[in-house]
This record gives sequence, structure tokens and C-alpha cells, in this order.
Amino acid sequence: MARAKPWEVDDELWAVIEPLVPKIERRAQHPGRKRHPDRLVFQGILFVLHTGIAWEHLPQELGFGSGMTCWRRLAEWTEAGVWPRLHGALLAKLRSVNVLDFSRAAVDGPHPGAKGGIKTGRSPVDRGRTGSKHHLITDATGIPLAATLTGGNRNDVTQLVPLLQAVPPVRGKRGWPRRRPDVVLGDRGYDHDKYRRLVWDLGVKPQIARRGTEHGSGLGAQRWVVERAFAHLHWFRRLRIRWEIRDDIHEAFLALGCAPICWRRLRAAR
Repeated sequence: MARAKPWEVDDELWAVIEPLVPKIERRAQHPGRKRHPDRLVFQGILFVLHTGIAWEHLPQELGFGSGMTCWRRLAEWTEAGVWPRLHGALLAKLRSVNVLDFSRAAVDGPHPGAKGGIKTGRSPVDRGRTGSKHHLITDATGIPLAATLTGGNRNDVTQLVPLLQAVPPVRGKRGWPRRRPDVVLGDRGYDHDKYRRLVWDLGVKPQIARRGTEHGSGLGAQRWVVERAFAHLHWFRRLRIRWEIRDDIHEAFLALGCAPICWRRLRAAR
């Protein structure tokens, strides 16, 4: 049996996605051309995310529709808020099987390159090249909880609180949904007492390496999970370099990239 391609959506995953996708009813009069099936279009979007191919080069023989059809559907679903709801639904399923670990979280923010767009800036650590930053927070095991986008000139520490606030309320168990980790781990780029206080105000304990101290704080033994998560996230070629001018489209790809990572962890836990 041939191994499934990474952009192919099985029935179990589509059962999670389909209720989140807005239904468009055809007009009774002058209905026009029938819309391409949502499931195939979703696979076309995943194909672009995985391969990094330009929209206009999407192979028609795959049956996913034209590149412009997939782009329009991506923009339509982004405006409808599909991607954060999908990520939240998968996080809830992970919590329901006791895979999600909120005892601590880890944060990081590397620099992918960028060809244009609003949320870009000259990076102070990449020879002044224009780029964007992906900021990521994971649970204790490396499952992505939230990801954000800023210009490459933004300091990591300024995104510490927004990252914590971007974590959605995660259901999956009886009682109140879980949203905040007990502890957040950060490297020296997050060392600032002002932001430590802001993190404490959210009810989270900051464990952040101090600048000027010797290496060997021990945080790396726990923080490596966020670096591994970034390796998985940037395995999607469309996220290695930002080609999208519209920041909401690139943010959609960023949120969508978290979904397959969560789904793989969920399948492995069963």
C-alpha cells in the first residue's frame, strides 16, 4: 500500500475540519460554476504549504483546482477565522487524551527571510536583511500552543506577553478551559525585569536566563522542545521564506502549519 502524501487529508482529519469551513449555498438563479470541493481545495493549500510552490504552478493534474481557486479559498477561510478554530479544536483533542502538558511552556523567535509585506523589518542580527519573525510558544513537550508574526526588527522580549495572551482557551476536559502554563521558559533574549513582572501579572512564573551569566543554566535541557517545534514548522517550505505580501495570508500559513504537527502528535498518542 502506497504511503499517503503529507498533504492528503484522511476521513478522520476531515471530520474535524469540515464543521469549521463555512458553507456557501449556491444561488437558485444564475448559480454559475459549481464550487470546487472544499476537501480538495484544502489539500491544494496544504500542497502549497508543504512544497512552497507558487500558486500559479499548482499542478492541475492533482485535482485540487487552480492555484487562484486555492488562494481565494485560503483568503476566504482566513477571514472566517477557520485556522485558529482548527488549531484550538486539535489542542482540545490533545488535552482530552492527556497529551498536552501545561506545567511549563517554552518560547522562541527565529528569523525567516521575507520578500515583502507589512510585518517586515531590517533584522539587527542578520546583517540588516529585511525579514519577518515567527514567534512560537509550545507546551512542555513541544506542541505548538500559539504562533505570531512580526517584523524582523522586533525584539523577542516585546512578544513574550502577546504570545502568552495568544494561547487559546483549551477545552477537552470537564471544568474551565486551560489557557496559561504554570511556567514559561525563555533564553537571554527575553531577559528584562519589566516583562518578568508582566508575566507574573498573568499568573505565570517566568524562568528566563540572565544576560552576562555563564552558559549552563540548565534551561536548554527543557527549552529544546520549542527549537524542535520550529524545525518541524519550518519543514513546510512556504514558511522558510515569506513570499506573501499580505501578512494575514502568511499568518494563515503559520497557523495552518501548527495543525499537522498537532495531528501527528494526536495520532501517535492513540
